Amino acid sequence: MKQLLFSILVTGLSATAAQAACYADYKAKQDDPLRLHYGVAEISGDCTVRSAERQLQGRLASQGWTLLNVLSVFDDAGLDERKDSAGDNYLRY
Repeated sequence: MKQLLFSILVTGLSATAAQAACYADYKAKQDDPLRLHYGVAEISGDCTVRSAERQLQGRLASQGWTLLNVLSVFDDAGLDERKDSAGDNYLRY
């Protein structure tokens, strides 16, 4: 029984560790007056543009923003190069 529980625990931890972090960079807007922003956000679940679009639409809308498009999805390796460009919208939404 102990071996079974240990095996389940190790399998669960391995699956969690194997799932890399996922981020998306995107463009959004507000109207009246027109405001645009570029941002970077962490995405949970599938690391796809479609998944990022679904998640970001709700997050941004709750703050009065409309998602224009998701430019790309990427892992930790792409974070540093986008930090300065995203400014205040770096991992904000």
